[in-house]
Amino acid sequence: MLRQVLHRGLGTSFSRLGHFVASHPVFFASAPVLISILLGASFSRYQVEENVEHLLAPTHSLAKIERNLVDSLFPVNRSKHRLYSDLQTPGRYGRVIITSFRKANMLDQHHTDLILKLHSAVTRIQVQRPGFNYTFAHICILNNDKTCIVDDIVHVLEELKAARSSNRSNFAITYPITHLKDGREVYNGHQLGGVTVHSKDQVKSAEAIQLTYYLQAINSLNDMVAEKWESIFCDTVELFQKSNRKVKMYPFTSSSLKEDFQKTSRVSERYLITSLVLVVTLAILCCSMQDCVRSKPWLGLLGLLTVTLATLTAAGIINLTGGKYNSTFLGIPFIMLGHGLYGTFEMLSSWRKTREDQHVKERTAAVFADSMLSFSLTTAMYLVTFGIGASPFTNIEAARIFCCNSCIAIFFNYLYVLSFYGSSLVFTGYIENNYQHSIFCRKVPKPEVLQEKPAWYRFLLTAKFSEDTDDSEETNTYESHLLVWFLKRYYCDWITNTYVKPFVVLFYLVYISFALMGYLQVSEGSDLSNIVATATRTIEYTTAQQKYFNNYSPVIGFYIYESIEYWNTSVQEDVLEYTKGFVRISWFESYLNYLRKLNVSTGLPKKNFMDMLRNSFLKTPEFAHFSEDIIFSKKYNNEVDVVASRMFLVAKTMETKREELYDLLETLRKLSLTSKVKFIVFNPSFVYMDRYASSVGAPLQNSCISALFLLFFSAFLVADSLINVWLTLTVASVEFGVIGFMTLWKVELDCISVLCLIYGINYTIDNCAPLLSTFVLGKEFTRTKWVKNALEVHGVAILQSYLCYIVGLIPLAAVPSNLTRTLFRCLFLIALVTFFHCFAILPVILTFLPPSKKKRKEKKNPENREEIECVEMVDMDSTRVVDQITTV
Repeated sequence: MLRQVLHRGLGTSFSRLGHFVASHPVFFASAPVLISILLGASFSRYQVEENVEHLLAPTHSLAKIERNLVDSLFPVNRSKHRLYSDLQTPGRYGRVIITSFRKANMLDQHHTDLILKLHSAVTRIQVQRPGFNYTFAHICILNNDKTCIVDDIVHVLEELKAARSSNRSNFAITYPITHLKDGREVYNGHQLGGVTVHSKDQVKSAEAIQLTYYLQAINSLNDMVAEKWESIFCDTVELFQKSNRKVKMYPFTSSSLKEDFQKTSRVSERYLITSLVLVVTLAILCCSMQDCVRSKPWLGLLGLLTVTLATLTAAGIINLTGGKYNSTFLGIPFIMLGHGLYGTFEMLSSWRKTREDQHVKERTAAVFADSMLSFSLTTAMYLVTFGIGASPFTNIEAARIFCCNSCIAIFFNYLYVLSFYGSSLVFTGYIENNYQHSIFCRKVPKPEVLQEKPAWYRFLLTAKFSEDTDDSEETNTYESHLLVWFLKRYYCDWITNTYVKPFVVLFYLVYISFALMGYLQVSEGSDLSNIVATATRTIEYTTAQQKYFNNYSPVIGFYIYESIEYWNTSVQEDVLEYTKGFVRISWFESYLNYLRKLNVSTGLPKKNFMDMLRNSFLKTPEFAHFSEDIIFSKKYNNEVDVVASRMFLVAKTMETKREELYDLLETLRKLSLTSKVKFIVFNPSFVYMDRYASSVGAPLQNSCISALFLLFFSAFLVADSLINVWLTLTVASVEFGVIGFMTLWKVELDCISVLCLIYGINYTIDNCAPLLSTFVLGKEFTRTKWVKNALEVHGVAILQSYLCYIVGLIPLAAVPSNLTRTLFRCLFLIALVTFFHCFAILPVILTFLPPSKKKRKEKKNPENREEIECVEMVDMDSTRVVDQITTV
């Protein structure tokens, strides 16, 4: 009883709101336009978010804490001595991979000279500033002897060239660790790619060579110069490529990821314009019909304008509150398109059910009472699900900002549908009631006058007049609309046919089978190349790196952050045991082995050991750089203690997947919790991978929980709780299918796909809730009859919004960007699977599953005569409501 009272109360409230809007149409039409112009004008000076790590790395992660600890122990400038990789923080750098189109040996004389020539050209790059020209020597990271640190592979190539010049054949390069003529061991696993080796790890050939140039960025001026140097570095490499076409070069800098991430917005502009034109065209066609009076082409355009105004208003608010734009915002217009257009088409569908002899205000009130309750509930679902995604529970900033902006846009879209589109419906209603042309707004002449006009004139001004039709024909005036006619005359009977139902059920079982197959193969995608444009340096460099340099993992720092008994051989063995299975590329291991060779006994006094340790650093050339990997601390009694030390590790890998590195990170962390020695491991890529799986899935999980909670809570508000049961099952079926099929379509579970899945929950509720509500609340007729009625009442709005949505998505498939590719595939699957459920699965399943539809007995006992007044009878064929007084 409470449900019915609430339902009727809300319906009455919306009816009064519709009457109020119809009484003041000018105000409600102009206010949203003015607000959008005022707020949207600020978006002309929007700011772009340039910090990709801030957007895409988990906000709260252990890796960021570990990075701060590492930075406090070992300054960044001291960490680039051997240039293994990005050891602690990427900083500013330029990097290039050189390879050949014909898989030539890059260590032969011709290519060696070419690479050294490129190196010379890079070091001569100048950045012009007022009063001074900066070269690489001015902004490079310096060695202990105040010279620029360069890749050790450059020294290897120089020694190789010198050996060839002097006809020495005893110079050999080993892999992955080789020796220079000064006795130093250098790691070349990340500088030589596609390596073929002889016996004893001697390099026979290498298909690729990588050079890295690290730059200082200690202040704003230095950072600005370094950023400019990176840009000139890419231009220099590309110019060098044009003059040496037999080799292929892949430049990459610290700014490449940021630039390529934002490039998606630039390359999408013309495709989005094409999408807008297609949606406008189809929206106008969907609202048009042969009857020039009852046709509503302007409402199709104004519905899209309503969505545009809401999006513009939200963009202005975001900009005024200090928000910054990023390429993930490209998905917000499509979320608005799906929700906003369906709401406007549903209102138009409700308008077709009103009586033409009513006043426009009464018809508008009936439209609001019929459609706004459902639209309000689905809007509330959007706000709750995306609101949870915008909360601090979301650990990825890009997802949180996206959800926050979507909430703002959806809220204003709801207000503008009530006001702007509602008033637009009023204006077109007056045009219809006055029998004016729906496009040209001129009075349509009577049929007898049209008979004297040319055929083309009669075609443009075709209309039915109420005085020319009887009561039985009046309710069918809108059947000339193509979609209404198709659903009512053909599709409803076909989908509920007894012989069609088995094939639909079989098709659904096939759908579930393939969805399950894909669901079992879901993988998390933390690869940053998935969110950038395709024809970019990031994609080309990443592809080349995975092809040629996948033998070893990135360099992992192994940091011991406690004072341990380095003189104790058992501790030395423990440290070496923890790093067993890795290629150790640090002097720390060499020194431990050196101590073991000296057979340092466990009883050696600590002071004697420390003295020997310090003397070794000062007097042994072999350990000239070891002081960068160990930190001494002098105590009050002049005793020296080792407070921290480090070594660098790389793991032999057989795959190019990032999951392997993530598993390695988790293994080492678990080992650090149980080991006797306190240590941490770190690589800058860990910042993106750490807790990524749980972080990227958290918004979807929280949104699903909130959606279930809202559905449970709203069960006490809707007229029948069975509506929410069916809605929950439908959402689960759609989401399960979308996840499965997007995996089969090679879409990983990343930030973009998760946001699309959150939208999928709401899109399904948007389209399925009115259908289910009409079916469940129907009484006195068979299930099949109410399935047909639900499709006739709501099917046109669903079909119109679906066609416009799909047409708007199609240009997105052509955008040369991985981000938009993921966006298109996910949104397309959501729309397709939801459409499949609305027009096939639900109409068939509801014909033989609860709720049951029992006919009321017609015969009554004579003594139970009663008078029934003001009975509302529903004509199922025309959906026309007729009031009559009957005595039984």
